[in-house]
Amino acid sequence: MKKDSQYDLAIAKLAPKTHHFAFELGRAFFEQFDQQLIQDGHLHADVELTKTDLLLTLDFHIKGTVRLICDRSLEDFDQPIDVRHQLRVRFGDQYLELDDDVLQITPDTQTLPIAQHLFDYIGLAIPMKKLHPRFQNEPDDNPDADAKLIFTTRQADDEDEDNSDPRWDALRNLN
Repeated sequence: MKKDSQYDLAIAKLAPKTHHFAFELGRAFFEQFDQQLIQDGHLHADVELTKTDLLLTLDFHIKGTVRLICDRSLEDFDQPIDVRHQLRVRFGDQYLELDDDVLQITPDTQTLPIAQHLFDYIGLAIPMKKLHPRFQNEPDDNPDADAKLIFTTRQADDEDEDNSDPRWDALRNLN
């Protein structure tokens, strides 16, 4: 990913209260990342940052469409995206990613880059099977798609006990 300060939040200058940021994400945003998943899109991201002395809470709401390639027909189509995600940032002695949703930064950190987080949240909202809208309501081509899995257990019959392994019988008698 290229460094772009447009998606960096200057957290050092912020007062301890709630702040709102808005970003427009398009082709230029997706070109920053070395990937083939998303080439274009038109999204609006609202970020609400709540700053306290010990913690930053970022609430992301990303809405719009991304341009994808259909897995079946290889046609381009617009996939609607509407995702909400929360990121917590705490202060500590070093920079660490503690969890998917928790970061630790040093108290002297001036800016918080959020471009990668925006991209990751968009990527997580894309379905695994990318189908053009005209294929989404069609039945699946897999003939076993409607098959049901049936799980049964059977109890040991007298015949099975006769054919059982004598080593197991010896173990059962240990009780």
